Amino acid sequence: MSLLGHRLKAPIVITGMTGGFPDAAKINDNLAAAAAEVGVAMGVGSERAAVLKGQYPESYACVARHPVPLKIANIGAPQLIPQKPGDRAVGPEEVRSAMQLIGADLLAVHLNFLQEMVQPEGDRRARGCLGRIGELARAFPVLAKETGAGISRSVAEQLRDAGVRAFDVSGTGGTSFAAVEHYRAVDQGAEREARVGKTFWDWGIPSPVSVLELAPLGLPIVASGGVRSGLDVARALALGATAAGTAGGILRAAATGPAETRAELENLVHELKVAMFLTGSRTVDELRAAPYVLTGETPPWLRR
Repeated sequence: MSLLGHRLKAPIVITGMTGGFPDAAKINDNLAAAAAEVGVAMGVGSERAAVLKGQYPESYACVARHPVPLKIANIGAPQLIPQKPGDRAVGPEEVRSAMQLIGADLLAVHLNFLQEMVQPEGDRRARGCLGRIGELARAFPVLAKETGAGISRSVAEQLRDAGVRAFDVSGTGGTSFAAVEHYRAVDQGAEREARVGKTFWDWGIPSPVSVLELAPLGLPIVASGGVRSGLDVARALALGATAAGTAGGILRAAATGPAETRAELENLVHELKVAMFLTGSRTVDELRAAPYVLTGETPPWLRR
C-alpha cells in the first residue's frame, strides 16, 4: 500500500515519540532500523530542541542512515509563532533543517495545545497558528498530528483548506498527555496546572470517532491513539483510515534492543494478516470495505 506516494509493506506508522536527549539516539536508531526492515513509516519526536537550540541533533540524525520508506519530521504548532517578544519561531528555514536532519519526506505539525496548557512552562499562544501552518503547507508536504485529543471534522476542514495533505488523529484511548503533565506539575509544585491536568485528563475525541468524521474528506488518515495490536490496525483500516500509528508498545521494545523492536513490528504485521484472513480480505483495500460493528462509546459519540 502507499501513503502520500510512498510504498509501504504494511499500513503502519511508528508515530513520532522521542528525540532531544542522549538516550534517544539509541531508541530512534532501533526504531529506524526496524522500520526499514519491516517496511513501515516512521516519525520522530519534536525536533524543536535540535533546530532552535542545537541540542542533541544525533538523536534525530541517526534515522537518516536507514532506508525507511517514509520518514516524518516533527515540529509543534505552538513553536510556529513567537510566544513572547523576542522569541525565535520556527519558520521555513528551521523546517527545512528539521527535514534534512532525518532525510524526511513529510512534516508533521503536532497540535499539543492541551499538553501546553498543563505544562507549568507551556507555550500557550495559539493565535496565528493556522495561518503559519498554511504558509508551511505551501512549501512542504504537511501532516497535521494531534497528541491525544483527536481531530474534529470542522478543524480538519480548516486544516485541509490551509493546504494540509494528511492527518494523524491521535484521539483519546492512548497516552493522555494531560495526565503525564499533571504528574510533572505535581512534582514541580504547580498547583493550578496540576489541577488543569486532572480536570482535562480524558479531554478529547476517541480515535475511532475522529477517523469516521475525517474519512469523508478524502485525505490520508493515520489512526493513532490506543493502537496496541494488529487487530487494532485492522479495526482502524475498516473504519476508513489509510494506516494506523503505534507508539507505546514499540517504544518499550526500542528501549530494549533492535531485535525486540523488529519482533514487535513483525508481530503487529502478523496480527493484521490474521485479521485479514479471518475477514476474507485478500488486500488492505478489501479490508477497508469489510463490514464492521460499532460498540462501546463510539455509537453515542456519533449520535451527538
